[in-house]
Amino acid sequence: MASNFRIYRYQTRDSLHLKLDGDFDGNSAHELINAIAEYGQGLYQIFIDTNDLKTIHPFGRDVFKKNLDRSSDGLGNLIFIGQNRHDMTH
Repeated sequence: MASNFRIYRYQTRDSLHLKLDGDFDGNSAHELINAIAEYGQGLYQIFIDTNDLKTIHPFGRDVFKKNLDRSSDGLGNLIFIGQNRHDMTH
């Protein structure tokens, strides 16, 4: 994991909010996948706030997308928000 990467989370009634902070690399991608799997089960929406990401490494983005495709077993609807949302999904 990038030494400065953090995930802050909070939950509302039927939604999970994950705020990403720091640099997003391959290890960070695994941490995010694990957080979604652990905390997102049974929730209607999962919001991923990308505003505080400093750097999104292409390898990290690819690891995230590949692993998310493998584990998309009812994790809810992922909604990327923030200024870096397009960098996370393309």
